[in-house]
Amino acid sequence: MSDAVQPQAAEVRAAADALKEAIDRHLAAIERRAASPTAGPEADASVFAAFNEMAAAGEAYDELLYDVYDEVTPFEVPDTDGGAPYTGPTEPDALSVFIRRDYNVVEPRRLLAQAQRIAELDPEAADEEEPGGPETAGRSTHAALGVLFGEFDADEIASRHKEFGLEEGDATLWVLAADEPAEPGEWLAAPFDSVDPERVICRFDISEAFEEDFEEEEEEEDDLDAVD
Repeated sequence: MSDAVQPQAAEVRAAADALKEAIDRHLAAIERRAASPTAGPEADASVFAAFNEMAAAGEAYDELLYDVYDEVTPFEVPDTDGGAPYTGPTEPDALSVFIRRDYNVVEPRRLLAQAQRIAELDPEAADEEEPGGPETAGRSTHAALGVLFGEFDADEIASRHKEFGLEEGDATLWVLAADEPAEPGEWLAAPFDSVDPERVICRFDISEAFEEDFEEEEEEEDDLDAVD
């Protein structure tokens, strides 16, 4: 790339300012929706639009930051290239969010100890199908995981996974447009059968594979520099 078209530091600063403004607009849209008990589809559409603007601003900043300073942000911007084209409604009235997080049990003793502590503090947290209080909770990984996920929500487990003897694996979050809100209990028997790639509004993926790809790209660039 010639010097005439190389991005400059001022462009990086402008992109950073644009990202900050997009973050403010996104938060403001969320706050407006939360402040109105009767907020409807228009408020949801405003948040959705602000979300897309923030994602685009973040991607632009990330690219310029790398081009000028050879640095990256710690955020994952979803890449929709090569995915199924979106065929859902432009203004969806309902959404479905699909989340998968993988974990490895790397410290079973820590997991068992945490489950036993929870059961001692709250005996009702122990698995009702296998009565026995703290002793049952700390007897097997199966029982311990039942206690752990019964006591804490998925987000808290994600933020405290090391404390529970777990190691994070890959994770993904998909937001899908729905034609109308589901009836209570309608999809509980098969909650993941309705995943349609063509209705994915956005998705976010976290994986060590991304870091490996980035390291390979850096190695290739270093090799090219050495050849030059």
